[in-house]
Amino acid sequence: MIGYKKRLSEWQCLSEVKIGRGSPIPPMLQRKIVEQYQKGVSQRKIAKSLKLSSSTVHNIIQRFRESGTISVCKGQGWKTILDARDLRALRRHCITYRNATVMEITPWAQEYFQKTLSVNTVHRAIRRCRLKLYRSKKKPYLNMIQKRRRFLWAKAHLKWTVAKWKTVLWSDESKFEVLFGKLASHVILTKEDKDNPSCYQRSVQKPASLMVWGCMSACGMGSLHIWKGNINAERYIQVLEQHMLPSRRHLFQGRPCIFQHDNARPHTASITTVWLRRRRIRVLKWPACSPDLSPIENMWRIIKRKMRQRRPETVEQLEACIRQEWDNIPIPKLEQLVSSVPRLL
Repeated sequence: MIGYKKRLSEWQCLSEVKIGRGSPIPPMLQRKIVEQYQKGVSQRKIAKSLKLSSSTVHNIIQRFRESGTISVCKGQGWKTILDARDLRALRRHCITYRNATVMEITPWAQEYFQKTLSVNTVHRAIRRCRLKLYRSKKKPYLNMIQKRRRFLWAKAHLKWTVAKWKTVLWSDESKFEVLFGKLASHVILTKEDKDNPSCYQRSVQKPASLMVWGCMSACGMGSLHIWKGNINAERYIQVLEQHMLPSRRHLFQGRPCIFQHDNARPHTASITTVWLRRRRIRVLKWPACSPDLSPIENMWRIIKRKMRQRRPETVEQLEACIRQEWDNIPIPKLEQLVSSVPRLL
């Protein structure tokens, strides 16, 4: 008796609630419709008592007549153009030709499957294959010899401890440009604002730029040298004399250290090598095309991100911002970057 009252109260609550257009009918309410139909109640009275449309009641009763159940049969709905076998073939093609665009894949799919397919259909099918379109990462090209040397270099320095890496003076050059509104490729606007000058992505052919040389270690930030134009071996030696040697004395206080720079032409020139040997500076042998192993590359990325936020408009403002952000790098951040080198190896 208690169960009957409970079901009756639930039916009353369901009948009092107004079901919106397109909303699914609760299974309990569907069973109520079938029970009243089996008792001989007309469909019009059932729809009026439960506050449903006559077509909804008719469809539920007709489904019960045909299948003997109130559940929706599988397979109903719009049929997909590409079946599971076609999707597997599409996935194999996309993985084989990863650099192909959707516009290039669509003609192949139309010819291979012999079906009329649009670009949007192929794009949805690629997502059904659990594949997505991303912008590829930019990495330096490495041939087999360079890969082998990188592997041997990492294997040779794998036993270096974090304390050993903290004795390295890291150095590198980087190029900074004045961003003339060239900040992002996306903008939030309405259809009427497409010609608004504030929504343009401005660009110039040769933006004003500065070359920056800097050095760092786990003990702190070294000296910073900024100039315009390129650098040769003679000028690089002057930078080492005026900035690297004072930074080395300031950061290590006479303790032995290892100097690191990459394999750029001014770094590997014969006069540079002779100057370093004459000064008795121990240089860390560095593999070619390996900026990902140097923690100072992360420093450049941090400073360039700050430049995009501050948006300097002139070369003078750019230089001032670079020097300010360089001096604001905390020492715990430097220790964290240097301590990550063994994990990279």
